[in-house]
Amino acid sequence: MNIFTSAVFLLVLVFHLCEAGNPCCSEPCQNRGVCTAMGADNYECDCTRTGFYGQNCTTPEFLTRLKMSLKPSPNTVHYILTHFKGFWNIVNNISFLRDAIMSYVLTSRSHMIDSPPIYNADYGYKSWEVYSNLSYYARTLPPVPEGCPTPMGVVGKKELPDIKVLAEKLLMRRQFIPDPQGTSLMFAFFAQHFTHQFFKTDMKKGPAFTLAEGHGVDLNHIYGGTLEKQHKLRLHKDGKLKYQEIDGEVYPPTVKDVGVEMHYPPHVPDSHRFAVGHEAFGLVPGLMMYATIWLREHNRVCDVLKEVHPDWDDERLFQTSRLILIGETIKIVIEDYVQHLSGYHFKLKFDPELLFNQRFQYQNRIASEFNTLYHWHPLMPDSFHIEEADYNYKQFVFNTSVVTEHGINNLVESFSKQIAGRVAGGRNVPGPIMYVAMKSVEHSRTMRYQSLNAYRKRFSMKPYSSFEDLTGDKEMAAILEELYGHVDAVELYPGLLVEKPRPNSIFGETMVEMGAPYSLKGLMGNAICSPEYWKPSTFGGSAGFDIINTASLQKLVCNNVRGPCPVASFHVPDVKETGSMIINSSTSRGSDINPTLILKERTTEL
Repeated sequence: MNIFTSAVFLLVLVFHLCEAGNPCCSEPCQNRGVCTAMGADNYECDCTRTGFYGQNCTTPEFLTRLKMSLKPSPNTVHYILTHFKGFWNIVNNISFLRDAIMSYVLTSRSHMIDSPPIYNADYGYKSWEVYSNLSYYARTLPPVPEGCPTPMGVVGKKELPDIKVLAEKLLMRRQFIPDPQGTSLMFAFFAQHFTHQFFKTDMKKGPAFTLAEGHGVDLNHIYGGTLEKQHKLRLHKDGKLKYQEIDGEVYPPTVKDVGVEMHYPPHVPDSHRFAVGHEAFGLVPGLMMYATIWLREHNRVCDVLKEVHPDWDDERLFQTSRLILIGETIKIVIEDYVQHLSGYHFKLKFDPELLFNQRFQYQNRIASEFNTLYHWHPLMPDSFHIEEADYNYKQFVFNTSVVTEHGINNLVESFSKQIAGRVAGGRNVPGPIMYVAMKSVEHSRTMRYQSLNAYRKRFSMKPYSSFEDLTGDKEMAAILEELYGHVDAVELYPGLLVEKPRPNSIFGETMVEMGAPYSLKGLMGNAICSPEYWKPSTFGGSAGFDIINTASLQKLVCNNVRGPCPVASFHVPDVKETGSMIINSSTSRGSDINPTLILKERTTEL
């Protein structure tokens, strides 16, 4: 940067500082430096432990400069991990190498998440309220200060674009775009089922608040979010959950039989109002399919423990089975779910002992940004193919009879064969659930999220330099420029959905580089992963410990269906080999259903 350019930059910055009233509106502190306003025309940057110094924390220390020169970019790392399959096959079979790489993956990702949390939607500075009040989601970046010249601080237009216009021009599906990674609907429904144990926004208080006190993997979507609901769902015999049998197979009990709150519209008959841990899981059959599988698994594990420990009472059988299911869930998420998402040839591994010699805190707080970025509604198809039937949204939503009519075997097989949509790249949100995406943008504005580029910098990525750099598409870039005026003003959630995908990938760079740290910190920060818990005795001895250490999606399904086990996969079969992959080519915008039927106030995140 020459002297003239530097002078112009400083003049522009001074102008913005004066205009803003709050000098921190211009985000002058870089590299995670903390800005404190010193009156209306001055500020101070705290560069402590950032590895940088100077007025704006822009000058790297020697070791920081060295690390920066040696560290490859996220896209370079992604390229290496998704190519050179022969090399990674060798690494995967050398235990100490695989363990060393996995340990680095876990620590490097997890350390990007602040623990304990330092911000929430109402406190853009450290406070005891941020630390102690678990009713808030945490925040990774503080809100944009109030009273700034523009919604994003000092750049962009004075007003953010109309949400409806934004949705119609950039988010709405024109034609179904299949995921090039071959992600299946089995994956899509797993994502929805798994995450809604900790994404439970309290809409009565507002989008900054959560009803999930556990802030992590506690399986409240199986066991209920309160002790009262848990006891209503329990059989109180042999540690098991209540159930009913239909045609000789186990399904969840009805609301009428257990007396718990569930969200069903009036037209659903009592016999189809299944009762499970999450009150909104009657919404779609894919959620109830997983709820049924986990119900069966819990009761199966209770039988295993009962055989080993015939002297144990109901309470101990229940509590130990719950710990085992938490372990199974984490292993499946890392070794099946995240493995598929990553596209890596390197084989991920769930082994809590890899972190026992690391500086690691076994606690977690769910960030609202994590909740926001996980709105992966482009995954959903235009219609749902189960056996020979094809269901549109109106036929699919709140229709739990689909689960019992087709059976778990056929649902698993059908959802494993149908391809999901690509999330990044724009214009792939189905019309019937566009309302959810629009609500997500609305809530983001209520919480005054910083820009997409601000979050890229926070997660060690280079900010996008232009709209075309962001989208890789001239037409969408022109629309974004018209709507926002400056690339630094593009909002987080719309930016994630229109971001150019990585080559042959479901997501763009930002979604992965933000999502992975939140995910791995939340999984490995679980209490069962701590040295105090991670031992056979916690899980009833070697029998329970082995259930966790051998868990997989396929095994979970096979242990809990009757008859031949269907292929259960987060990846659709190779169409060249089987000819069985289902791609939805409909151009329907889903106008056959009113989205408000789907989206109750308490189920907006679904």
